Amino acid sequence: MVGVSIVGCRTRVVDAPGLSIDELAGNVSSREDRISIAHVVAKQGTSEPYLTLHYDEWICVVKGQIKFQTSTGDLIANAGDTVCIETGTRFQPLFLQDSEYIPVCLPAFRPDRCVREDGDSEEGKSISANLKQLHSGGKPSSSTTDNPSSGEEQPPEMLYHMTTKVEWQMAKTNNSAYFPKTFAQDGDYTHATGVPSRLVETANHFYQDLPGEWVCLQFRRSILRNQYGVVTRDEEAMPVGQKKISDDWTAPKRNWICPHVYGGIPIGCVEREYPMTRDGTKYTGIAGLV
Repeated sequence: MVGVSIVGCRTRVVDAPGLSIDELAGNVSSREDRISIAHVVAKQGTSEPYLTLHYDEWICVVKGQIKFQTSTGDLIANAGDTVCIETGTRFQPLFLQDSEYIPVCLPAFRPDRCVREDGDSEEGKSISANLKQLHSGGKPSSSTTDNPSSGEEQPPEMLYHMTTKVEWQMAKTNNSAYFPKTFAQDGDYTHATGVPSRLVETANHFYQDLPGEWVCLQFRRSILRNQYGVVTRDEEAMPVGQKKISDDWTAPKRNWICPHVYGGIPIGCVEREYPMTRDGTKYTGIAGLV
């Protein structure tokens, strides 16, 4: 039988100077993780921090004008336009006029699926903390484990790792799991990230002196665990081989939490491969992703 029902109600999830967000359906207003729909009102001159999405988002601009800044160029959307932002995209929305829009997220918005680069902004940190509290059922969450208990904030589902094209091709040819060269030296785990844009900074810190083509591998945490028995833990950034991490990746500047895959990467779990782009020795991006 086809049914019609009221599943939730408008719930204010962000109430900040110049920006308000009411969730109409989603993890807070209707306890629905499949899709989220919201109504956003933003004053002219307001902006959000850079965001990296782990879901597809459609933004239907009802009023005003919004500028979307990305590493590959800017896009300006006006009232009546609908913008599609694909998973893995890093962007910053700036509101050029008083604006209203309807964001639709698939799967639903959750704080762990939307990486916010709030930096030193106290307002941004407050918004982030409030969203995490709302999505943990009103209780603050600090879980960074691979299998948090029900109701706690979930760690990033989509993960990324970079390696040389030669090493990845060898694993596929041999039909064996891929292990990085420093696997044992690093503590029997494979470095990964939930924020693909960080791979470019990581590459320029660790691998500028290594020639050749590199690729970015995309895979899911849940597939690693459920189909291959490989556990991922979210821990502080650690050295690769003998090379130390950058001081910029730790508190008080930033506090990178990195997914460490305690095992290799089975070739069957990799959903997509993206070429890393370079200008000489410098890494400049990830083709089709960042």
